[in-house]
Amino acid sequence: MLKYVLFDLDGTLTDSGLGITKAAQYALKDQGIDEPDLSKLGFFVGPPLNVTFMERYGMDEQHMLKAVAKFREYYNPIGVFENKPYEGVEEMLKACHEAGLKIAIASSKPEIMVYKVLNHFKLTSYFDVIVGSELDGRRTDKNEVVEEALRKLMANADETAMIGDRCYDMVGAVNHDLMALGVTYGYGTYLELKNAGADKTFDTVEDLKNYLLAACGALKKCC
Repeated sequence: MLKYVLFDLDGTLTDSGLGITKAAQYALKDQGIDEPDLSKLGFFVGPPLNVTFMERYGMDEQHMLKAVAKFREYYNPIGVFENKPYEGVEEMLKACHEAGLKIAIASSKPEIMVYKVLNHFKLTSYFDVIVGSELDGRRTDKNEVVEEALRKLMANADETAMIGDRCYDMVGAVNHDLMALGVTYGYGTYLELKNAGADKTFDTVEDLKNYLLAACGALKKCC
C-alpha cells in the first residue's frame, strides 16, 4: 500500500516554464547566444542548470557558472513568480494529506527557491519534507535529492512513489526501487517518461489524484 509520495515541483505541481525560459534567455544573451523564441528553451525546465548549460551549449565550468549566476539574477526576483500551480494541484495535495499520505518535495531546484514558490502559493503546509539542491551546486543530481527525501521521510521504498514530468524523475525513482509515476501535462513527453522507466503515466492532475487515493486505500478502486 502506498504511504509516501515524492513530488517534483517544476512541471509537476507548478507550470514554471515562463519564468525559467525567460531567465535562460537572459543568461544566454549574456553569453552571446540570442534565442528570441522561448518555446525553444523548454528543456531548461526540470534538469539541473549546470547540466543543461554544459550539455546543450558545450560550456566549460567557468562559462557555466557565469550563466547560472545570470540565470538567477533574473529568476530569483522575477522569474520565480512567473509561475502558477496546475489546475487541481492544491485539491490533490489536500486530499492526499487528509488521506494520511506522507508527502515530500524532491526537486533539483535550489531549496530556498522551492520554499519561495510553495510559500507564495500557500502550499507549504501540505508537505512533511521539502528537499531541493544547494546554491553552491551540492545535491543537484536527482538521485541525491531522492535519497535525501527518503531519508528525511524515513520511507520504505516499496511503499513510496516518485512523481515527475521528466526522465530525471523516473530515473531517480527506478534507482531507488520506487514506483515511478510520470505526468504528461508538464514538460516531458510520454515516450521520454516510459523510456526512463515510468510504471504509469497520467495526462491530468485529476487522474493522478484518483490513482494516489486508490493506491493508499482512500478510494475503493482507481479510475
